[in-house]
Amino acid sequence: MLQKLVDIDRRIIFALVAIAVVVSLLLSFRLPIPATPPVRAIYDMINGLPPDAHVLIAFDYDPAAKEELQPMAVALLHHLYSKDHKVIGLTLWPGGTGLAEQALTTIADEYGRKLGEDYVFLGYKPGVASLIINMGENLYTAFPKDFYGNDTRTIPALQGVESLRDMDYVIDLAAGASAEVWIAFGREKYKFPMAVGCTAVIGPDLYPFLDSDQINGLMAGLKGAAEYETLINYKAQAVEGMRPQSVTHALIVFFIIFSNVVFFASGGWRTARGRLGRGGR
Repeated sequence: MLQKLVDIDRRIIFALVAIAVVVSLLLSFRLPIPATPPVRAIYDMINGLPPDAHVLIAFDYDPAAKEELQPMAVALLHHLYSKDHKVIGLTLWPGGTGLAEQALTTIADEYGRKLGEDYVFLGYKPGVASLIINMGENLYTAFPKDFYGNDTRTIPALQGVESLRDMDYVIDLAAGASAEVWIAFGREKYKFPMAVGCTAVIGPDLYPFLDSDQINGLMAGLKGAAEYETLINYKAQAVEGMRPQSVTHALIVFFIIFSNVVFFASGGWRTARGRLGRGGR
């Protein structure tokens, strides 16, 4: 019996994972999603901003990272628009233009916010580090026109802003190394407060910047987005996505424990120790 469990067909495991995902999508149940301090720090920062604060969001991702980062963008925009802050959007990724415009305009319509008066979309421009430095010196030389061809100097939502130094908050939603570029060439040089939202795989690399106070907050992966949705009481795509993700993770942990129990119960550890004793042959 134990040998059958040791030799179990991996396709059975794949099938069980598939069933777990499907069942968790079909059944309606909620899991507790407490906000961690790095996510709550972003929420508290936005709540503490003065009226009509200028908040820049860099949509530095493309459709490949949409499932993790677009929910963050949507949740942040709900929060910012509800607080009547001025939102300035841009992207350093050519593939992020459509996603950024969709998020900015769709959520703005829900709150009755107007393009040019309450939010701006500067669009995409190449350059990354050089562009950030250019924006730090003069926003209008970096972006003479917005995404729609309007003269940026005449846009009411940008009144009082000359460069990155005038931003009340900058949030980079990053699927790559753009967050580190924003920190090195933007935040450190022009001293604006900054936070980062990123894919789960990038998250561990950014915690040193959080610990050194180079960024004040961090959202990582779908979990970070779900935490923010919970904070603003807007439970949408990220919260729903946590259900199958959590169930699948629990199933994987069960498989790990179960396989180790079977391994030791079947005496597999003796075979492994014997092979090590013979030099691994």
